[in-house]
Amino acid sequence: MHEDSAVKLNFWGVRGSIPTPQVENLSYGGNTACIEVRSNDQVLIFDGGTGIRNLGRLLVEESRAKKLTSHVFLTHFHWDHIQGIPFFEVLYQPESHVTFYSSCSLGPLEDKLEGVMSKPYFPVSFDMLKDSQRSFVEIESAPVRLGDLQIYSFPLNHPQGAFGYRIESPHSVIVYASDLEHGNHGLDGVLREYAQGANILIYDAQYTPKEYETHKGWGHSTWLEATQVARDAKVEHLILFHHDPWHDDQSLFNIVQNARFQFENTIAASEGWFAVL
Repeated sequence: MHEDSAVKLNFWGVRGSIPTPQVENLSYGGNTACIEVRSNDQVLIFDGGTGIRNLGRLLVEESRAKKLTSHVFLTHFHWDHIQGIPFFEVLYQPESHVTFYSSCSLGPLEDKLEGVMSKPYFPVSFDMLKDSQRSFVEIESAPVRLGDLQIYSFPLNHPQGAFGYRIESPHSVIVYASDLEHGNHGLDGVLREYAQGANILIYDAQYTPKEYETHKGWGHSTWLEATQVARDAKVEHLILFHHDPWHDDQSLFNIVQNARFQFENTIAASEGWFAVL
């Protein structure tokens, strides 16, 4: 594969619900959801949890050498997926351009993001970022095309709604399915359809099967269900994501070992892990 056509995947935040900056979580990381997908000079960011802060610093440094365009795709607007956006340093740079995306069924995108940086929650409002350029795209049924990439959105079973993304390049497919609860027959089928044949499936595995028994209706799935989806959709690699705040490094290690009995090519997402596809 030519380097220019490669797609690069990097994890900047892997935790669910709330950041967990404790020493016992350092192997996998404590920042909330944020992944990066790059193709040529296109930078695609999926979710704006606290992990987006470190990514933003890197992008600012890189932009001094060449111009980069940032595209931020949001799955939904729960705190752990947007709480890093006010600290995304790219937004504060003159002549930067950031395009935000979310499903049109989740409501007015610009209004929701302005709310994140409004009184009394944050001292700097969107209106004060006068030098940066911001665009807002509410996705309908057609895929988003960015260079060689096509990005499809699909609905997930989650309180107040959420959407996953299938990212297709000429050589690979990545599916990002965070914040979903299994058990809705229709949406379970939609997920398997969009995950079909993916090189990498990133899946919400916040709970163990035992923990899920007391968390039904909370909007999250299990490592066991993740392995079933991976088998049904014939994916190559499964990455468990959206780790529970109470799951320390040893807990996640044990979860991966159990999951590999069901689907061998399984890992748990960790900050700094990357792949070139």
